[in-house]
Amino acid sequence: MKPRNREKKSIKRTGLPQWEYLAFIAAVFLTFIICVSIGTVRLPWTDVLHYLQDLIFGTQHEYAVSSAPQIMTVRVPRVICVALSGMSLAMCGCAMQGLLKNPLAEGSTLGVSSGAALGAIIAIAFDITVPVFTLAGPTVMAMLFAFGSIMLILFLAYKLDYSLSTNTIVLLGVIYSMFISSIIMFITTFSSEKIRSITFWTMGSLQGSTYTEALMLLSMLVITGTVILSKAEELNAFAIGEDNARSIGIDVRKTRLTILIAVSALIGTCVSIGGSIGFVGLVVPHMTRMIVGPNHKRLLPATLFSGAVFLMLMDLISRTILRPRELPIGAVTSLIGAVLFVFIFAGTRRNDR
Repeated sequence: MKPRNREKKSIKRTGLPQWEYLAFIAAVFLTFIICVSIGTVRLPWTDVLHYLQDLIFGTQHEYAVSSAPQIMTVRVPRVICVALSGMSLAMCGCAMQGLLKNPLAEGSTLGVSSGAALGAIIAIAFDITVPVFTLAGPTVMAMLFAFGSIMLILFLAYKLDYSLSTNTIVLLGVIYSMFISSIIMFITTFSSEKIRSITFWTMGSLQGSTYTEALMLLSMLVITGTVILSKAEELNAFAIGEDNARSIGIDVRKTRLTILIAVSALIGTCVSIGGSIGFVGLVVPHMTRMIVGPNHKRLLPATLFSGAVFLMLMDLISRTILRPRELPIGAVTSLIGAVLFVFIFAGTRRNDR
């Protein structure tokens, strides 16, 4: 009995220590306050805190800036959606890198992001609406195409390789992404009157986000995030190798399918709301791994918080660097993310030597 008790205690200690949780939560909250305060109109941080208190507890405060409530009605749901999208994309990238044992893995590796983008672009180009739902046509179409994409890739991988090997899935995902990109180019060419809307959407933007969209993101993150976090032990085994996972009794095929479906559902939801936002799932897990180490029991929760901070800061830059004009957030994450990844890669190579 004693060895088992010691084993249980050691498993509990593999998660993030309490002080690290508090540090990450404080970083997220501080970044949230800064991002809500700064914009085309600057707001005192006290007004932001008062607004959040009024929103949660139904109280009433006086504001230093009279237009603060109207501004924050737009800005707060946007920053919440940005934070939730950052958490989702970062955790998906972390799970994919561990599952596929590939440092370049993220949502686009499976073609899910491309598939979701195609669905939304078809809805925009052909004015497809979904009257049964309160959500817009592009949102519903993006989610449907995201699910359809992963099911198609898994079906083809199953036909080519019954074991659903990592190499087969990655190869099919890359080929599928190229195929979808060509279709998007054709649609964009023949939709010249809507090319600005399509282009802006494909580069990613969370402008005009609502509390309804925030609730949808939160719900999907809770459901799929719980599944991914519960597979942390299996991801540790996959990070070493599939043979290692099999040797310790893990059902490789079932675990891979579970994680892939959860990741696809979460990425599809993010793309359906904010468009294609690249490099979050690629860069954030690498940066977080340098802080907390490779153990997924610590890495996955830490990546959640890091993703929120990273994307909130990227959104702040996109809103303020050329204000009052706004840059697509996907363009900012790709530019800064690419530079960061080069430094991370160079530092890793230097350490290996």
